[in-house]
Amino acid sequence: MSRFDFRLSAALLAAPLLAAMSASASVPDDFDARLQAAMEEYGAPGFAVAVVENGEVVHAKGYGVRRLGSLAPVDADTIFPTGSTGKAVTTAALAILVDEGKLDWDDRVIDHLPDFRMHDAWVTREMTVRDLLVHRSGLGLGAGDLLYVPRTSRTRADVVRALRHIEPATSFRSGYAYDNILYVVAGELVAKVSGQDWESFIRDRVFRAAGMDSSVSDADERFANPNRAHPHARIDGPVRGAGTQEVLAEREGLGQVAAPAGGLSSSANDLARWLQVQLAHGALPEGGHLYSEATAREMWTPQVLTPIRAYPEPISEMTPQFSSYALGWNVQDYRGVSTVQHGGAVFGVLTVVVLVPDREVGFALQMNSEDYPVLRGAMNTLLDHYLGLESKDWYAAYGEWNTERLKAGAAAVAALGDGPEGERGSPSLPLAGYAGSYTDDWYGPIAITGAGPGLRIDFKQTPDMAGPLEHYRHDTFIVRWDDRAIEPAYVTFGLDHEGRVERVTMQAVSPIADFSYNYQDLEFNPVPAD
Repeated sequence: MSRFDFRLSAALLAAPLLAAMSASASVPDDFDARLQAAMEEYGAPGFAVAVVENGEVVHAKGYGVRRLGSLAPVDADTIFPTGSTGKAVTTAALAILVDEGKLDWDDRVIDHLPDFRMHDAWVTREMTVRDLLVHRSGLGLGAGDLLYVPRTSRTRADVVRALRHIEPATSFRSGYAYDNILYVVAGELVAKVSGQDWESFIRDRVFRAAGMDSSVSDADERFANPNRAHPHARIDGPVRGAGTQEVLAEREGLGQVAAPAGGLSSSANDLARWLQVQLAHGALPEGGHLYSEATAREMWTPQVLTPIRAYPEPISEMTPQFSSYALGWNVQDYRGVSTVQHGGAVFGVLTVVVLVPDREVGFALQMNSEDYPVLRGAMNTLLDHYLGLESKDWYAAYGEWNTERLKAGAAAVAALGDGPEGERGSPSLPLAGYAGSYTDDWYGPIAITGAGPGLRIDFKQTPDMAGPLEHYRHDTFIVRWDDRAIEPAYVTFGLDHEGRVERVTMQAVSPIADFSYNYQDLEFNPVPAD
């Protein structure tokens, strides 16, 4: 639940002046105290920081605890899920294959994966390896994420096969919309070209080759490591992010099927190694290369402009002058200075990796909760420090911004109950008339059944994604899932001229729900009786 290129117009003009300013060694003197105070204020259980400057690790440290209710501390070897920051790792795997001459960035995907299909036959023929990585395919934001969010019984091949049924939101290469599913395809491409499954290739050719010995590409290996951070979130309030901090079930998030898009786990010490490799353009600290300097620079070259959102006060300084997406990295400026970075989020864990190549500085931050002000506050504090900029209390600024965001979301949800009960109408059919088996072309089957006095919905290929339907208005119901961590959704039944259900559509209830709950892309149709 992030983006950037270096050396672009406005930043270039500022570079000579900025280069003359000396970077500060290590973190600010009061960094630990301020971070720990913010963690206590916002209730973040654990945190880890890695900082590299001029090729040296100047800070690698853990803070807080791995799990609420436990005294086990986070240290520099505690592994956290790293979310979408792992897209750069999948890209690095492809870069290794490019260096070996087994692949080219502009190869057509279908030439390596003959069963690959997009919805449009022309796009299928023209889609390149580069296109898989830069979010310009024409798919909508988060398209297909419900295939594996919050979990799935499908295989990776099943997900790739479902891609052909997802209709585009825009034309091919016409604009930017972030997706995960094409990185799943990229993982299958690594496997097909290398002859190793993606997990093994990442373990052997990236992590072990880079000296990242505690990092894992397989979820079972993460769960086998006792020194791991557990996910936390606030899910008992009116919207996610408000309420009481609690420990989440560990097997949440994108899961192993979608691991090439964001299913890796790493520690502060290992991310420090990753930062060293990145800032050295693929060179390893002890000599040799993980990948070549040419492919390193290719990965940081902007490919598509990303929309610029103007941030409100008190974080308006965060609004960039330019913003783009490269190969697994965002390239944009921070207060006029070019950065290469990417954020990562799986449910209950946040990560960000930031590089400032012109200053030879990079850092990675990990947190085992969703308390955004702590992560972003620490990020901006470090950026200001290393860039010699006048700083501010970013923890408080992001806290104020986040409070207003949650208030707006809660107000929108509260408004659902407004209006006289009679204006909501009654269901057009007896409840039994809505029951049945339905299917969506890309997601697959659901079942709506009678249970006691009401109805239940069950997403058949998403284990434990089921819940009761409560009437909302006319032929629209709300599902509040048995698993409280899953975002509630409207479920609307469309009737044909004879009064029978001909389609079922959905929409997230919360206006600030994570985009991976792409209910709006679903259209279920009745499965004919045998």
